[in-house]
Amino acid sequence: MKIALAADHGGFALKESIAKLLHSLGHEVADMGCHSLQSVDYPDYADLVAAAITAGKSDSGILICGTGIGMSIAANRHRKIRAAICHDEYTARKSREHNNANILCLGARVIGEGVAVELVKVWLATSFAGGRHQQRIDKYSEG
Repeated sequence: MKIALAADHGGFALKESIAKLLHSLGHEVADMGCHSLQSVDYPDYADLVAAAITAGKSDSGILICGTGIGMSIAANRHRKIRAAICHDEYTARKSREHNNANILCLGARVIGEGVAVELVKVWLATSFAGGRHQQRIDKYSEG
């Protein structure tokens, strides 16, 4: 799977760890930045990942900022994006199973690296259930 990955300065260190995890799991990673701890604006990176998914250049995405909230809000401005901020395995699973989330948002200052790794694994391993969930998604999202 090709995964677009990005973070702001608050999520930079966790992004680097998640990139290594994704590579070890056999995924192709499109690292869209940021590439240092220098302060940047998270909406710019959310837009890059959303554009990659919308254009079909990536299958899904992971966005990381301090809380995950800003990235989630910025990414969800795009009609074909369903970005879910997750802090535990249950929400990671349900975001895929029921909401067919195509972006996982993580808060680097909220969860530790160990939790983040487990959330990514659960999120990637979970399939969309379809059925009644699709008719609900169709009311707010394209594709």
